Order: sequence, then structure tokens, then C-alpha cells
Amino acid sequence: MPQKQVGTAAETSAAAVEGATEDGTAAVGKTPATDAPATEEQARTPREIRLVMIGLVVTMLLAMLDNLIVGTAMPTIVGDLGGGEHLSWVVTSYTLATAASTPIWGKLGDLYGRKGTFLTSIVIFLVGSALSGLSQNMNELIGFRALQGLGAGGLMVGVMSIMGALIPPRERGKYQGMFAAVMALATIGGPLLGGFITDHFSWHWIFYINLPLGVVALAVVVVTLHLPKVRSTARIDYVGAALLTVGIVSLTLITTWGGQQYEWGSKQILGLGALAAASLIAFCYVEQRVEEPMLPLTLFKNRNFTMVSVIGFIVGFVMFGSTVFLPLYQQTVQGASATNSGLLLMPMMLGMLVVSLVVGGAVTKTGKYRIFPIIGTIVMAAGTLLLSTMGTDTSTLTSAVFMVVLGAGMGFLMQITMLVAQNSVELKDMGVASSTATLFRTIGGSFGVALFGALFNKQVTSTMADRLGEQAGAGAGANPGQMTPAALRTLPAPVQDAYHHAVANGMHTVFLWAAAVSVVAIAAAVFLREVPLRGSGPSPAEKLEAAAI
Repeated sequence: MPQKQVGTAAETSAAAVEGATEDGTAAVGKTPATDAPATEEQARTPREIRLVMIGLVVTMLLAMLDNLIVGTAMPTIVGDLGGGEHLSWVVTSYTLATAASTPIWGKLGDLYGRKGTFLTSIVIFLVGSALSGLSQNMNELIGFRALQGLGAGGLMVGVMSIMGALIPPRERGKYQGMFAAVMALATIGGPLLGGFITDHFSWHWIFYINLPLGVVALAVVVVTLHLPKVRSTARIDYVGAALLTVGIVSLTLITTWGGQQYEWGSKQILGLGALAAASLIAFCYVEQRVEEPMLPLTLFKNRNFTMVSVIGFIVGFVMFGSTVFLPLYQQTVQGASATNSGLLLMPMMLGMLVVSLVVGGAVTKTGKYRIFPIIGTIVMAAGTLLLSTMGTDTSTLTSAVFMVVLGAGMGFLMQITMLVAQNSVELKDMGVASSTATLFRTIGGSFGVALFGALFNKQVTSTMADRLGEQAGAGAGANPGQMTPAALRTLPAPVQDAYHHAVANGMHTVFLWAAAVSVVAIAAAVFLREVPLRGSGPSPAEKLEAAAI
């Protein structure tokens, strides 16, 4: 049976708007997602929304800080717990659990209420954090990190879907700058905080630090967030959830292991590829036959939803690939300090933050958004092309300017893609839309890092062989693509010079491919339609505030 919810006036009117097709006509067979009587209708004031946003921002900070903090403490953790051969699984277990649970959290929020599922995900994340800090061996840490990742899968989805339920899309631009600022803060401050905690306390506190932040987020959300209760009698699509989980886990393992632990053409990677394909095909078959699908495939009949999913995948592809390889270039070729890799990305984060604030204000003021993804994808492609021209003699200022251009392109796209995805669905599917947009960006990032890594290592190895001949392997080790700046300084000057050119050539190849992939995003952006955003004109909250004055 379809779900039944009690909603606010804003949500009821929004559902009616969402029941329209992209040309503005009523959608056939669609009914509003709410059935609230007039006495239960209420508007939220801007003050109420701002209070809720405190909890959402703290939660988002939790989600984004964790891996950045943990990464800096890895050597200390291995020295204390041992098990260095399993080190990669400390990150992989978290990533797998997060990616696999993301769409499930989104659907559970739609079926049983966003507040309850959001609070549950925070609690699971905090329990996983506490147990990770108490770990006595590497196997325990890997298992507890998986539990932590299971909760983390619901954090970002919960933030975005709750924001979608509270704030009409047109008004959301006022708040999206907060999330851009959180991303910049986490990227820059995460490694610094992780290093400080590890040096002055112990590695256990990189997990314990989540507890006070999580308690604040829980308290704020419990007290300030009031959403309509959802009563659903629909059965959970367990088969679809299992198939989707297998597919996501297989894809994530391919990007994690490919070219690292196993060759791309190995039977392990090919087997995972076959398993991913089979499970996802079966998932599509099942989803067309269940009453309440885990991910309604009909959403992809909406052109805007499909196009922003493609754009989101490519944004993740380019952004995560850039954040991995740009610091490497800056440290090895330009001689930048490795103390905090986050600071090296500050120009890109600054460009993203400023543009995101400007775009958010423009969308709120005009209600128009189609032009921004088009500009953003073009600027993103231009930024990657500029970065592909960097060589051994590129100045720090020049590379910073190029990074600002790339960050500006991201700023046009990061929040707009989520905005359009949420505006393309009915309120009852807000969680699914948010989780799908998040999942596409996450999977895109995984593939970006994997593909860029393979291209980079191949180009570096080739250049080293061309410049040093037989001395390449002896001088730079078996895998010169993974040379650290500290190890590089111990090598003879000719080897260092060859490696500098090799890294520059590797960056050239990586960003040329990124530019080529960005062209696909440009095409997808062109095909977007200017569907009116919900919330045109004064919102109920603004009317209430104006009446009070």
C-alpha cells in the first residue's frame, strides 16, 4: 500500500506542484504525498529554520571530517595496533558501508520518516566512532569502521533530504553557502586537526572527537526539528536492497583494488565487474515489479533528474580526482610542504565557496537555474584544461589561479545538482532523490580516483623509463608512480629531475582526460529544462514573519 503522511501547508502545496510534469501540466496518476487537515498546517519561521540548520551543519561536518582526520593518523595506528597489511581496509570498510547504505537510508526516510532515520544514523555513527576509538587490534578497528560507515551513509542523505523537506528549492540558495563553507573547512582543517590530535593526545581521540559534536547535533535536531510523522504500511524491498548493495560494493571494490592490489585485467577485477553488472541488471528487473521499489526507476524518465545524475557523477569524478593528485604535484614538483595537504587545496575551495554563495543568492532572487550548470560545466572543463598545461616550471601563483577556475566551476554545480534533483521529484521521493544524487557523486569520485591513478602511474612510469632507461626502476623503485616527496629527496639529482618531469606529464594526462569527461557534463547541462522551482514568490515562513512585523 502507498505510504501515508501528515504534512505541513508548505509540503502539501509543494506536493501539488511536484505532481506536475515538466511542461507545467498535471501529472497523470500522481497524487499529493500528504493528506493533512487544515488544522495541522503550519509554517516555519526563518528563525526556526536557522536553528535546525545548526544541527544539520554540525552533522555534515561530522560526515566530511572523518576520513580526512583518520588519514593523517594511519601511520600511528599501524605502529600501535600492527596489521599493516590490512591498513587499506580501515578506509575501504568505511567507504563500502557508506556507499552501500546511502540509497537504503534515503528510502527508509521516505517510508518511515526523515527525522527518525536521521537520528538513528547519527547514533550508529557515534557508536561506531566510540568503538573504533576503543579498538585493540586492526581487525576490530576495521569492523567498527564498517559500523561507523553504515551510520555515515545516512548523515549526508539525511541532511539533504531534511533540507529539501523544510525549505522550498527557490529559497535553498540562502543556505547552500553554509554547506560549501563546511566542505572548505573540512578539507582544509581536517588534516590539521587529525595531525594535532595524534601528536598531542592519541590516535584514539580522532574517533572520540566525533562524540561531543554528535551529541550537539542530536540535541539540536531532537529539540528543533519538527517534521510530520509518516505512517507507511509498504513492505521494504529487501531483494532490491540486497541486489543494489551487491552492485555498489562490487563497483567500489573495483575502484579500490583495480591497479593497486590487482591488475585491471585480473580475474578478481573482471569477476567483480561481472558480479556488479549481473546484480544491477537483476536490480533493474526487480524494481519494475515491486510495489515500493528501493529506487524507483521511473525517476529517470524525468529528463532533469537523469541529466543532473550524470553531471553529479562527473563532478565527483573530476573533484575527487583533483583533490588526490593536485597536492602530489604541489609537493613533489613545486616543493610545497606536506604538513597539511588541505591548505594546498585552499584556492580551489575558495573559488568553490565564493561562487556557491553568489549562485545561491541568484537562484533565490530570480528562481532561474538552468544557466548555472551550463556555465559551471564549461568553467570546470576550462579549469581542467588549464591544469593540464602545468609543467615543472609552473609557478605556485599560476597553479593557484588555475585551481580557482576549477573551484569556481565546482561552485556552480555542487549545490545546483542536488537542488534540481530534489525539484524533479515528489515530496514522498525526496530521500531517494537525495541519496541517488549523493550516490552518483560518490561512485563518480571512486571511479575518478581509480582511473586517474591508473593513467598517472602509467605516464609516470613511461616518462621515467624514457629519461633514465634501465636506471628508472633502480633509481625510483618498483612503482615510481607512488614515490613520496620524502623518499624522492634521498635520490640522486638526475632521478629527481626525471621524476619532476614524470609527475608533470602525469598531471597533463590526468587533466586532459578530466577535460574530455567534462564535455559530457556540458552536453548533459545543455539538455536541462528550466522547470519552475517550488517556492516561487514569498514563502509561508516569510509571510508569517512579515505579518509579525
